[in-house]
Formats: sequence, C-alpha cells, structure tokens
Amino acid sequence: MQHKARKLATRSKIVAMAAALTAVGAGVAGAVSASADTPAAAPVAAVASVKAKATTTSTHLTVDAATDAAEAALKAARKEGQRVTVAVVDRDGNTVVTLRGDGAGPQSYESAIKKAYTAVSWNAPTSQLVERLASAPTLKDIPGTLFLAGGAPVAYGGAPIAGIGVAGAPSGDLDEKFARAGVAALGDGR
Repeated sequence: MQHKARKLATRSKIVAMAAALTAVGAGVAGAVSASADTPAAAPVAAVASVKAKATTTSTHLTVDAATDAAEAALKAARKEGQRVTVAVVDRDGNTVVTLRGDGAGPQSYESAIKKAYTAVSWNAPTSQLVERLASAPTLKDIPGTLFLAGGAPVAYGGAPIAGIGVAGAPSGDLDEKFARAGVAALGDGR
C-alpha cells in the first residue's frame, strides 16, 4: 500500500508540475503574442531647443566641384609633363577626392592630402606658410600638416571652405601652380 501511495504522490507531483509549467508557458506565450500585436514604444529622445545665435551654417564644396578642381589641377600638371597626385579636402580636413596621376610617386598621395589640409587650416597657400616657419618653427609639429609649397586654400566669402594639395612635381612651386589651377577652375563656374 505504501508503494501505491508513493506512486500516487509522485504522479500527483508530476501532474502538478506539468500544470504549473503549462500555466507559466501560457502566460509567456500570451505576453509574447500581446507584445507582437503592439509595437514597442520608441525611446523618447530629449529634444533641446537651441537659440539661432548658438548655431552656424557652413559652406562646403560639392563632390562634383571638388572632382572638377582636382581634374583641372591634374590636367595642368599633365600639360607640363608632371606626374602628380591631387587632393581636395573640406574645411574640416576630410578628404573629398584624391586623384593619383599616372606615374605619380608613392609619397605624393599622403603629401598632397597634408598640403591641402595645411592650406585650408590657415587659409593661406602653403608657400606662404613655409616662410612663417622662420618665426614659428613649432608650426611644423602640428599633426597632419606639411609645410611645403603645393597647397592652395579655397575660400567662399573670405572664409576657407576647402584646400587643394598637389605633390609629385620636382618643385613645390610647380605643385602650387597646379593647385592654383584647381582653385581657378572653381572660379570659372565648373
């Protein structure tokens, strides 16, 4: 008799556990199906109102204009038989376009970008900035800059908006001449 009582007790426990699991499972399934029917609420983002005088709008070259400028600089270099790389960076120093001409040296790629960045950072041709090194030699220690002739700034309304850098010609004067040809292409409405 004890044996039968144990079997019944064990069966009762199993039936009770199965019923409990079924109830829990039904509750979970109900919750899942309920949440599937209603989309989750999007997190609420804090929206701050900013006064107009706390913001600014900046002008940037379009990709097409940057490409036109780079192509004009590269074309000017080709006319003179020079193998160069041309880079155009935006006001923040981000590369917009880089064209590596046929046969341009491997060092010219990085140099063109750094010259463009240097020109836009100081809104001055890099040939002028080279002259400033005599009175401020630590300028050359600023990361990402290259104080060699070959960079020309692009300005709009007097403010720098881009820089064009050229590297690879046998002299910085030639590099800068080609960079200015890129700037001139922007002024011609291309």
